[in-house]
Amino acid sequence: MNTSEPRASDGMLEKLISHRLIDLFIRVGLIGFLVIYCYQIFKPFIGLMLWSVILAVAFHPMHASLARRMGDKQGRAATVLVLAILLCVLVPTALLAISFADSATDLVRQVRDGSLKVPAPRAFVAEWPLLGDKLYALWSAAHEDIGSVAARFEPKIRTVTKEILGYAASAGSAVLKFLVSLVLAGVWMAYASSGHAAARAIANRMAGPGQGDALVRLSTTTIRAVAQGVIGIACIQALLLGAGFILVGVPAAGVLALLVLLLGIMQVPALLISLPTVIYVFMTDDSTIVAIMFAIYTIVAGSVDNILKPFMLGRGVDAPMPVILLGALGGMATGGIIGLFLGSVMLALGYQLFMAWVYDDAAVGGSRATGGQESRDSPLE
Repeated sequence: MNTSEPRASDGMLEKLISHRLIDLFIRVGLIGFLVIYCYQIFKPFIGLMLWSVILAVAFHPMHASLARRMGDKQGRAATVLVLAILLCVLVPTALLAISFADSATDLVRQVRDGSLKVPAPRAFVAEWPLLGDKLYALWSAAHEDIGSVAARFEPKIRTVTKEILGYAASAGSAVLKFLVSLVLAGVWMAYASSGHAAARAIANRMAGPGQGDALVRLSTTTIRAVAQGVIGIACIQALLLGAGFILVGVPAAGVLALLVLLLGIMQVPALLISLPTVIYVFMTDDSTIVAIMFAIYTIVAGSVDNILKPFMLGRGVDAPMPVILLGALGGMATGGIIGLFLGSVMLALGYQLFMAWVYDDAAVGGSRATGGQESRDSPLE
C-alpha cells in the first residue's frame, strides 16, 4: 500500500491552511491598523459629532414641522431653525456675561472706595445652631467696615476669584463647542432622510434584519425624552425661579437662574439656590407679605420637576421611566452633560436587548410546548 500520496496531500493541506491563516492575519492587522489610525484622526471631533447628532435628533421634530410649512425645503428650514436657536442662545449669554462683568466691576469699585453697604444682620442670626455666633460677628464686622473684612480675607478672595474665572473660561469654551455642534446639527437635519437610512442600515447590520429599526427608534425617542424631561424641565424651572428673583429684586438674579439651570441638568434640587434666596428676602425685605408670597412661589416653582419629569421622561419611549432616569444620572456622573444622553440611550438599549433575549428564550420554550406558536413577541419586533 502506497502511503506517499496521503502524506503529500496532508502537506499540501497544511500549506494551504497556513497560507490562508497568514493572509487572514495580514488582513485583520491591516484593518485594525486602519481602524486605530482613523480613530486617532477622528478623536478630536468625537465630542462635537456626538453633540451635533444629539442636537439634530432632539430638534428634528421642529425642523420637520418647519420644512413642511416652507414647501419641503430641508436646507432652508435647517438654516432658519439654527439661526433662531443661535439667537436664543447668544443673546441671553451675551447679556448675562455683560451683567456679570458689570456687577463684578461695580463690586470691586465699591469695596475699594468703601461705598459698599452691607445690611445689618438680624438678631436671630446669632441663635442659629453651630455657625450662628461666628456668622453674626462676621456679618456685623462687614456691616461696620467691609474694607477691613475684605482685606482680612484677601488671599481666599483671590483664590475664589481665580476659580470663578476658570469656570467662566470653561463655560465660554462649552458655549463655543455648543455653537459649532449646533451648526453641524443643522447639516444633519438638512440631510435627515439619508442619515436616518444610514443609521437603520448600520443598526440592521449589527442587530440583524428587522431589529435595527427598533433600536434606531428607541435611541431617537430616548434622546428626545431626555432633552424634554431633563434639560427642558430645567429650563422651565430656571425661568420661573429667575422671574421670581427679578420681581423681588434679588441681586445677580441672572446668575442665580443660570445656577438653577445647571443644578437642574445635574439633577440636584434647586433648593440649594432658592432656600438661601428666600432667607435673604426675609432678612432684607421690609414687607413680610411679599417675603411669604415669594417663599410660596419658590416652593411651587421648585417642585415643577417632580410633577413634570415622570410624564416627560416616559413619553413615547419603549423603556420604563426609571431606566431612562438611572441612565441619565449615571451617564451624567461618568461623562458630564453629554453622558446624560449617552447613558440613558445605552441603558435603554441594554434593557431592551436583555428583555428581547428573555422573551425570545421564553418564546422558544413556549413554541416547543405549544407546537410551534410563540408565547410572546420580542420587545424589539
